[in-house]
Amino acid sequence: MTPLDDAAFLARLADTTLDPKAFNHRAHLRAAFLVLRDAATFGAALDRMSALIRGFAGAHGQADKYHETVTVAFMALVNARLAAQGGDTGGAPDWETFAAAHPDLLDGGAVAALYPAGALDALLAKRAFVLPGDATG
Repeated sequence: MTPLDDAAFLARLADTTLDPKAFNHRAHLRAAFLVLRDAATFGAALDRMSALIRGFAGAHGQADKYHETVTVAFMALVNARLAAQGGDTGGAPDWETFAAAHPDLLDGGAVAALYPAGALDALLAKRAFVLPGDATG
């Protein structure tokens, strides 16, 4: 099976025809990278990414899987790394180059490491973005 190019990957995510098994953590990060790279603002990227994930999850009977804090936190981490690599000046790397440069994002623990144990399991953290130091999370 030939890997999807960036445009096809985002199109299949948006129209929900991407294989749900293929939308793993790495694919989530790839989508975040692509959305951030192409967005005019961080806010616009967050809106688009949230809509993509919610739409995809809902279409596959897993609407309850969406997690707002994890989504926003990973978007912020990817955005900062992308900007540091020139993403804000038009020098954004391709996905594979970005992924190779940031293996810590790929292991899934980068966001969890920012939060106290159990904080990401809270219903509030799932429904609304909670800052790492917010005791209500």
